[in-house]
Amino acid sequence: MKKILVSLLLTAFIAAGTGFAQATLKLGHIDSQALFTSMPESDSAQKKLEKSAQQMQTTLEQLQVEFNKKYEEYTKLTTDNTTSDLILRTKEEELQSLQQRIQTFQQQAEQDITAQRTALFKPIQEKALNAVNQVAAENGFTYIFDKAAGVLIYSSPDSQDILPLVKAKLGLK
Repeated sequence: MKKILVSLLLTAFIAAGTGFAQATLKLGHIDSQALFTSMPESDSAQKKLEKSAQQMQTTLEQLQVEFNKKYEEYTKLTTDNTTSDLILRTKEEELQSLQQRIQTFQQQAEQDITAQRTALFKPIQEKALNAVNQVAAENGFTYIFDKAAGVLIYSSPDSQDILPLVKAKLGLK
């Protein structure tokens, strides 16, 4: 709703301003997601992120196997009527401790992956944004709308798709 209101206000402002402004507005649009995925750096960063996530998944699976093994041992001890309560409590505490380690690892792994994603993709996003800004300045665009952000409701025939220009600026095909 807020986006629609902003878009309507922007449209009204542009419509009202064209009668008073002497300079012509030059509008452009881009699909930033298409630009981002076409950059080779994105593939490289995605592969690094996937490798790191796989390593964490492997470690998590190893912890889970260890937990399952200890749980089976504990289950066997509970069926044996000769096992003392002290041993059972010790095994229960072991299981609880291991379960807590698994949960802590999962939380820290998620945080680590998020931090890695930010570190890997932020420079790529900045490079793309700089290229968009340069193309806009070089070609005299007044406004550039991002189709991927869902802000663009209507694309006038006068609005130019600058994706090819930005790709050329970045040396992409």
